[in-house]
Amino acid sequence: MEVRTDARAGRLVLVAVTAGALVSLLLGVYGKTHTPTGGAIALFGFGSLIQMKVWLALVTGVLVLAQLFTALWMYGRLGPLNRHAPARLGLVHRLVGAVALLVSLPVAYHCLWALGFESYTGRVLLHSLAGCLVYGAFVVKVVGLHGDASPGWLVPVAGGALFTLLVVTVLTSAVWYLGTQGLPPSTGY
Repeated sequence: MEVRTDARAGRLVLVAVTAGALVSLLLGVYGKTHTPTGGAIALFGFGSLIQMKVWLALVTGVLVLAQLFTALWMYGRLGPLNRHAPARLGLVHRLVGAVALLVSLPVAYHCLWALGFESYTGRVLLHSLAGCLVYGAFVVKVVGLHGDASPGWLVPVAGGALFTLLVVTVLTSAVWYLGTQGLPPSTGY
């Protein structure tokens, strides 16, 4: 029975990683072959595309740090605080993750649609690669979460990869922008 379970787990990992790789690859190919428009579709109340992208990326970054904190707490990695973990911590972790994903989508969409996959500097190439890989890592994590035969290591590894990729994406975009241009106003005035 254990061999059969190991085979199912191996197939699930293969399916998860393949699906994630395909999502990342398709995003990269679209970003590279699509002619960037340079314009915005929706600014969500912000005065410009750059304002919207920087502010929403910063919010995503804060939510990702909250994800790390709740994950460490759930896995018992916060020392004395572990004894006081609320019963609904898993629900909070999932909700924060869902909000982070939703807030990141307009940023990613506008990156691919308005700017495309670019490589004119090392920072921009790293940002483009990490940005495409984020959503592939998300797919791997979701497949791992919902797969009956998922090995115990898959979700933490996929979650760690997703966290790392999101941090790299935010650091090479919004944080870089803050360091070079300063904080953009949150409205169009």
